[in-house]
Amino acid sequence: MKSAINEQRPKVSTSRTLLLHENAGPHKARATPQSLRELGIQVLPHPTHSPDLAPCDFWLFPILKDRLVGRKFDLIQDLAKAVNSELRTIPEEDYQGVFRKWQIRLKRCMESHGEYFEGL
Repeated sequence: MKSAINEQRPKVSTSRTLLLHENAGPHKARATPQSLRELGIQVLPHPTHSPDLAPCDFWLFPILKDRLVGRKFDLIQDLAKAVNSELRTIPEEDYQGVFRKWQIRLKRCMESHGEYFEGL
């Protein structure tokens, strides 16, 4: 796993990597946190039942769904190519902007003490 990360991001050490993922079962399975610790990847805390705090959930997946709606893929490789192609068309500024929105969502979550909130 570490070699795959190093191959994709050769200039970034995994010891400087922060990971945010929701509390889904596979993410909490014993092997996952253990592997992440071995890689030196720090996992950011994520409130229970708050998938709308993950940038992929509140921003990226809706974009991809909009762009790929109605298309059929016979092979997983074709789907992967289409997704990668769409990801490349999103301007870098949009990716940067989503992290500012993410910070606002995190602050709102902390202010509500982890309770559900709407309006973002």
